[in-house]
Amino acid sequence: MKKGIYIISMVLAIFLVWYFFIKTSDYTINFKSNTFPETVNQSIKLWNNGLDNSLGLKEIGDFKHLEQNLTVSDSVHTYEWQITASSDSTSQVTVKITDQNLGNSLSNRLQVPFTKTNFSKGSEERILNFMTILKEHVDNFKITIIGVEAIPEKHLAYIPLEKTQIEKAKGMMENSSFIGQLLTENQIKLDGPPMLEVTNWNREKDSITYNFGYPIQPDQNVPMDTEIKYKKLKKRQGLKAIYNGNYITSDRAWYALVNYANKNDISVEALPIEIFYNNPDMGGNALSWKTEVYLPVKSD
Repeated sequence: MKKGIYIISMVLAIFLVWYFFIKTSDYTINFKSNTFPETVNQSIKLWNNGLDNSLGLKEIGDFKHLEQNLTVSDSVHTYEWQITASSDSTSQVTVKITDQNLGNSLSNRLQVPFTKTNFSKGSEERILNFMTILKEHVDNFKITIIGVEAIPEKHLAYIPLEKTQIEKAKGMMENSSFIGQLLTENQIKLDGPPMLEVTNWNREKDSITYNFGYPIQPDQNVPMDTEIKYKKLKKRQGLKAIYNGNYITSDRAWYALVNYANKNDISVEALPIEIFYNNPDMGGNALSWKTEVYLPVKSD
């Protein structure tokens, strides 16, 4: 009898030491999202940028693990995000939340299993807010993988730009009218809708360098004394997707294509080419906007 009580006491003591002093979070929230992990990652970053109480967000090891610090009342709360692909189109998200004030943390761990506290309720409200924003975003774009097709040959009049991924569309908007007006003034004939070519994609920093402009018909007298540059995009094979949604987040198709290429053993260059078929200035439902997105297939 005494031996049984001793064993139970030891197990309970070990559990309490683990729970109060070793366990890595005060509170854990789990949820699923109907999208792939990269979209969750980018959405967390965008959501964090809009928070007044954020002290910073960084990736830990890879894009599926992030650490976020928020000021809440007189303390700092750390949110550890873990994102796992459940399938091709769903993700499991685990958020481990800890109050960095040791006294508050011990109090949270003591109360959370038995009652709703300001800490647990506040944590749930923040995550619910993010989940709502994420769902609205996911509901407002669509990606259709087409397969391997030829990237059309084009002569591009463009301006080289360097932006973060989320600023990509801003760079397009800032230069679209300038390029279009200059080409019109010089009576340059166009050869299709505007497009861009990514020349470097730094996935760790979410930054890109890219050429944005308009395809033009060849063999024309183009103005050479301006900021506009010219190049020929050769015809080659590319893994293609159709993206329907706001151009700001068309990079979601980039990730979808990379994942598809990896799953189907297709060797691609992670340097997307995008062709835009709608003018955002005309408004309308962004789900009706069409972007053709290609990842060039590496030649043997």
